[in-house]
Amino acid sequence: MNQIDLLNTTCPTLEEARKEMSRLLEERPSNYSLPQPLYNDPHMFRIDMEEVFQKEWLFVGMTSEIPAKGDYFTVEIGQNPVLVVRDADGDVQAFHNTCRHRGSRICQEHRGKVANLICPYHKWAYDLKGNLLFAGTEMGDAFDMKQHGLKKAHTKVGGGFIFICLAKEEPEGDFDDFLKTMDEYMEPYDVENTKLAVESNMYEQANWKLVIENNRECYHCHGGNHPELLNTLLEWDDTNDPRAPQEFLDQYARQSAEWEAENIPHERRDHGNNRNRVVRMPLQEGKKVMTLDGESGCKKMLGRIKNPHLGSMRILHLPNSWNHMQSDHFIVFRVLPISAQESIVTTKWFVHKDAVEGVDYDVERLRLVWDATNDQDRVLGEENQLGINSVGYEPGPYSETFEFGVINFLDWYSDTVQKNLKD
Repeated sequence: MNQIDLLNTTCPTLEEARKEMSRLLEERPSNYSLPQPLYNDPHMFRIDMEEVFQKEWLFVGMTSEIPAKGDYFTVEIGQNPVLVVRDADGDVQAFHNTCRHRGSRICQEHRGKVANLICPYHKWAYDLKGNLLFAGTEMGDAFDMKQHGLKKAHTKVGGGFIFICLAKEEPEGDFDDFLKTMDEYMEPYDVENTKLAVESNMYEQANWKLVIENNRECYHCHGGNHPELLNTLLEWDDTNDPRAPQEFLDQYARQSAEWEAENIPHERRDHGNNRNRVVRMPLQEGKKVMTLDGESGCKKMLGRIKNPHLGSMRILHLPNSWNHMQSDHFIVFRVLPISAQESIVTTKWFVHKDAVEGVDYDVERLRLVWDATNDQDRVLGEENQLGINSVGYEPGPYSETFEFGVINFLDWYSDTVQKNLKD
């Protein structure tokens, strides 16, 4: 069965689709783009949701978004609504946002603050640890409230980043090692004393893998695609990047010596077969942060940071996040699938919690570069999707020099899906 035939089959069984997914991944050349169904077929998308987004660790937000008891935000993982809340002990909890009575969503707003979690349908009430507090006398004397608490999602925190997993059991691997690295590398930023300055949500009519692929290379950055971003960004991934010129290596040596003098971590750390990576890279010479002119975005620097020239600490977490940590603000990105050909990209900008909007920072100035870049990437991704949908599409080769990050991502994706399909 070829790619187009698979798309034209009428309602294959899930087992047939899983076997076809496994075959396509086993037979694919690792340095080529994926077969067409893996980018646009609804049956393959369902498998992505089941084997990746319902089994792997996902980035959902930052601890400083829920600074106090009862603060919460919600997120949709496909058809799985989840709420993330700060409990009375100060811990971060994540629950399936579905009442144990009739299944209605409990928290319907994107953000809020509550004393308890109360379902608006029939007023069942839960405490901030998910325990059922009230179900009404209508349930009868034999009803056991202890058996009807909210269902939890696995939750871990590292360096102020909140990760959840919807699987029954936590996935195996070295994720805790990555979290330790996050704690170490994020320490200078003091995330608990930051606040969300602004958030954007962008719908992109492209498969989630195309969104990530686009992020994992800067081959496309030149030629007018990202003029705002290239005012400050240096595209080299690290000092071992084969494209990096000596001028860049010399700049990195100078700036890394300054970072070390202030005990600012910078060396590349990798975890989990290219899945998780942290590295600090300089921006263009003389540029402080990723604003249009490279000058400060906020007058108050973060945490214990004194040097405005920290470059950008880049954090990658597959399958759904990349991030840029800078001296006076940081930016986090989250990608979540909606359908086989639609994704949502959420971007959040954080500043010092004492920074005053209109005095210490201007929201429009803060977000200009990435608003422009996100929209430019949206157009590229949507055009990529439209071309892939053609009967003329067949997988094409990646440049091992310029697109090695894409190859690494798809290798991780292929290995992860094949492993989870066998479990």
